[in-house]
Amino acid sequence: MNKAELIDAMASGANLSKADAKRALEALTGAATNALKKGEKVALIGFGSWSISHRAARTGRNPQTGATIQIKAKKVVRFKAGAALAGSVNN
Repeated sequence: MNKAELIDAMASGANLSKADAKRALEALTGAATNALKKGEKVALIGFGSWSISHRAARTGRNPQTGATIQIKAKKVVRFKAGAALAGSVNN
């Protein structure tokens, strides 16, 4: 499902116009992004939670040449599915 399909599903499921559903989705993603930038955790009970994790610097290899390269440390977004989501997907 892509963004347009999600907006269509939200609009029909909540009896909203597509424009209202798009604004709601953009507000959700904007608020979640801002919270993650601040280092906060975003949790939707039953669905899942997003958090920021630190990935340490490490040494890697260029697969074409075999040369050793240094990969910088960075922050990554982690998602953990909630129990309700995991249970509904596995049924």
